[in-house]
Amino acid sequence: MIYNQSFFIDLILWRCFIIKQDLPINEQIKASKVQLIDENGEKKGLISLSEALELAYDKKLDLVMVSPNLEMPVCKIMNYGKYKFEQAKREKEARKKQKTFEVKEIRITPNIEQHDFEFKAKNARKFLEDGNKVKITLKFRGREMNYIKLGEEVLQKFIEELSDISVPEKKPVLEGKNMFIILAKKADK
Repeated sequence: MIYNQSFFIDLILWRCFIIKQDLPINEQIKASKVQLIDENGEKKGLISLSEALELAYDKKLDLVMVSPNLEMPVCKIMNYGKYKFEQAKREKEARKKQKTFEVKEIRITPNIEQHDFEFKAKNARKFLEDGNKVKITLKFRGREMNYIKLGEEVLQKFIEELSDISVPEKKPVLEGKNMFIILAKKADK
């Protein structure tokens, strides 16, 4: 079957501008002979590129190089637009199934009162039960920088209070006037 030149130009322009290509298709394939797989997945053997292109055009499908092996490249006859659509759909489903979490922050001071401590611990527990991580930031103001041990004790008290549901990711870290710790939910067994 013989096609005119405008058909190929239209086909190339349509494919290049509409579909973002990852694999070489149709005239972009530079090999002289290819291992061909038809649209049903059956192996057709080693044939010339022109024969493979003609078979693909007869079926109104694309010839796509799926394996660019130097000795024997493998090409498959398929609808490339449909293939890309299905691939995007699979990636979208995979992103939906990924577990995402946030890092919730709770700010305290070294001389926190008991009621405030209980309230903040209750909020931290709720965040952890929702599957989020909790960053407890202890801010030192003024002369409180002289009492870093007191800040470590408050953070240790938080760790003990939430030890049934969480584990600390690392020891308390002092950065400037802030000391913080990140708590993550314990792994379910």
